[in-house]
Amino acid sequence: MEHLFKNIKRDKSISILDANIPISEYYPIDLSDSNKDLDYVNISNPEECQNYIDLILKNSGAKVAYGGYLERRNLYKESQLFSGHNQRNIHLGLDFWCSVGTEVLAPLDGRIHSFKNNSELGDYGPTIILEHSIFGEVFYSLYGHLSVESLEGLLVGQEIKANQTIANLGRPEINVNYAPHLHFQLVMDIEGYFGDYPGVCRQDDLEFYSKNCPNPNLLLGL
Repeated sequence: MEHLFKNIKRDKSISILDANIPISEYYPIDLSDSNKDLDYVNISNPEECQNYIDLILKNSGAKVAYGGYLERRNLYKESQLFSGHNQRNIHLGLDFWCSVGTEVLAPLDGRIHSFKNNSELGDYGPTIILEHSIFGEVFYSLYGHLSVESLEGLLVGQEIKANQTIANLGRPEINVNYAPHLHFQLVMDIEGYFGDYPGVCRQDDLEFYSKNCPNPNLLLGL
């Protein structure tokens, strides 16, 4: 599906956080299990995770740490959602680590497909899914770890414009035990899901999910 996103005309990177934060203040971060710096950090603990992210942001002079597409992570080991044989630990979206309350912006015109508070430990917490149609092809964008207030007043089918504020980032106790961040994911076939879609997969399922959930940076151009 790379052709679909390559044909989107843009003269600069697309921001999906507070428009007052320039792209120049985004900094890539590695939270994979191959990052040796994390050998001494309990990355599944929101406070330790936040301290590590704060250190990265301080040293880089940035305001947003981002990355994580197809990263294999230890971040999920505390949650029963991802445990067991053949663990789900490969991340299918991009994460944007920023402060609580940061505005989340729609990257493209679309409509609200669904929304839900996925409140089980380790899940998304409050989640919004938008439906988009470009060049006759329909796809979806998912926004997880939002504030509860972000779901108030929403209507399925509600029209959304590009750059419109659709949500704010939630606190760890609301986004179900993660340091504040946005999980942003593209989905080609939503497979009947409503307000939810897998954001982490097993190695055995990677071939399917890497095609159905293409790299969000193909759209954003960061």
